[in-house]
Amino acid sequence: MVLPRLTWILLIPCLLGSAFSHATLEERPSFGILYTVWVKPDEKSATVKVRLSRRAEWMHEMQMTIDPGRHTGFLSSGELLVEDARVTWRPPDEDAWMQYDVALESKRRSGRYDGYVTDDWALLRADDLVPPFRSDFEDLTQSKAKLEFHLPEGWSVETRYPRYSSGRFKVDDPDRWVDRPTGWLIMGDIGTRRETIGHTRIAVSAPKGQGVDRMDVLAFLRWTVPTLQEIFPEFPERLLLVSADDPMWRGALSGPDSLFVHADRPMISGNGTSTFVHELVHVAMSAQGGEKADWIVEGLAEYYSLDVLRRSGTISEERYEQAHARLAEWGADVTELEVDRSHGPITAKAVGVLREIDAEIQAGSGGSHSLDDVVQALAAEDGPVTRERFDELVDEATRAAL
Repeated sequence: MVLPRLTWILLIPCLLGSAFSHATLEERPSFGILYTVWVKPDEKSATVKVRLSRRAEWMHEMQMTIDPGRHTGFLSSGELLVEDARVTWRPPDEDAWMQYDVALESKRRSGRYDGYVTDDWALLRADDLVPPFRSDFEDLTQSKAKLEFHLPEGWSVETRYPRYSSGRFKVDDPDRWVDRPTGWLIMGDIGTRRETIGHTRIAVSAPKGQGVDRMDVLAFLRWTVPTLQEIFPEFPERLLLVSADDPMWRGALSGPDSLFVHADRPMISGNGTSTFVHELVHVAMSAQGGEKADWIVEGLAEYYSLDVLRRSGTISEERYEQAHARLAEWGADVTELEVDRSHGPITAKAVGVLREIDAEIQAGSGGSHSLDDVVQALAAEDGPVTRERFDELVDEATRAAL
């Protein structure tokens, strides 16, 4: 006999057992993870311990992808297998922990750093402390994760996460069932200024004596973030902006709910664009370009860096048009957008193409839709941005009023 669908629905809580009887997708039973970091600036390294603090038996296996040159000295309870760039940990049901050492500094091809440590401060990505991992865990459960630091005397730390009264940080990523720390962090003898803008709590932090005008940056964000929040309704509730001078990389890099901008980067460049807003668009979209589609992601970031400045009144219409004219001139000789990495003239050319697409959408929809609708849809989706999906969304927006 085939049971009616309603009968199966009523049976599900019994089949799952009492631990899951009231669980929903948002309220799954949880196991605990505590990430503990001991920072050793004199060695330019840290020791990281991953401990299953509650219901360890629900975690069956963790496979971590490491950089063997940076992540070393693995120890654990339970079973541990280290093979080149992969570490497999099968924790025991009690006293479950894994520990390893991390070299904190990382250098780019230019010879400058995107992870750096001095006697007084350190700036790096939390992603480097806890590399990406895949896990096998009990069905219909999720993690509740915390992050704590043991720092040299006099040091403090800023992350993108909310802080408990205990000093630990709440690590929570709605897109993951098992959370790990990500995004930029800064620690040491640092100065931080905070502001709430709209629904976003913002912290601007930098080592002392690095020439970073934190209040000027906050003032600039007060001009621009409200417009970003209008374009991206899901703009992060928390944002950390970190900065430092040489020998850090002389550019800007976005991360989850966070970004790094070199201390010498102007808030608005001479050509009318903004590195700050460009990276904030990346933060808001949280998207990567698929194969040959990097021009879309980079082009949108640069296009909206200009449009946000115009819409917020930060630059005039005249300066806005001048900036577009300069970008059009820079990208004039570009004949192919679909390359592996968009940069310089290619991104400049992409801005012009996107402006034309925006005009076509507005004309086709009778002014009821724009490129905003496309970028909002892309920001809400998971996975890499592809040319095919971009074209679909443009077509939908253009025909929306038909």
